[in-house]
Amino acid sequence: MNDTKEQFPMDAIVNLYRRSQLDEERRPSREEAEAAVRTLIKWAGDNPDREGLIDTPKRVVKAYEHLYKGYGENPNDYLDTVFEEVEGYSDIVVLRDITFHSHCEHHMVPFVGKAHIAYYPKRGVIGLSKFARVVDTFARRLQTQEALTAQIAAAIEENGATRGVAIMIEASHMCVAMRGVEKEGVSTITTLFTGIFKSDPAEQVKFMTLIRGIR
Repeated sequence: MNDTKEQFPMDAIVNLYRRSQLDEERRPSREEAEAAVRTLIKWAGDNPDREGLIDTPKRVVKAYEHLYKGYGENPNDYLDTVFEEVEGYSDIVVLRDITFHSHCEHHMVPFVGKAHIAYYPKRGVIGLSKFARVVDTFARRLQTQEALTAQIAAAIEENGATRGVAIMIEASHMCVAMRGVEKEGVSTITTLFTGIFKSDPAEQVKFMTLIRGIR
């Protein structure tokens, strides 16, 4: 279990994900983006004017709008609502197997996997769907798995509604399978613990036991 908090101080992580959104004034136009795709097709050795590729630049730019829509989203919007009428519930809440698709910031090829999140409520509970939306917000950006893990934890922690957060992400990286060493089936696991999970190793064991429980 590798706690990345020491490597990624929480306040620095919060500033990082806020700065990752590019100023609209500096953003290229759609036409410029499509021209860049045409250039890449030529560089790869094909003809962007042939029938099968003539509309590819438009399709790629449209696809990018979806694949990287996280840049236009604020995770705090999903974490603002806390439900306090929960009959005094204050024990652990665990969400397993939140699937996501992201893209490696080094090679812009996909990595896909699942996020597991747990927290201890402080002043009510957070809507369960909100965690999946937070995961998608950060996953739909150019990422490293380590930063993705830390950013999700930072966003939940910043909300102030928890006594501790535990994150585990398991993912397969196409930059490992498709290029470089070309090894398929390799899984990467990252974890991060805050609050009660960080201070009490028994809580880390509890988290791991719950997410590895009966499927």
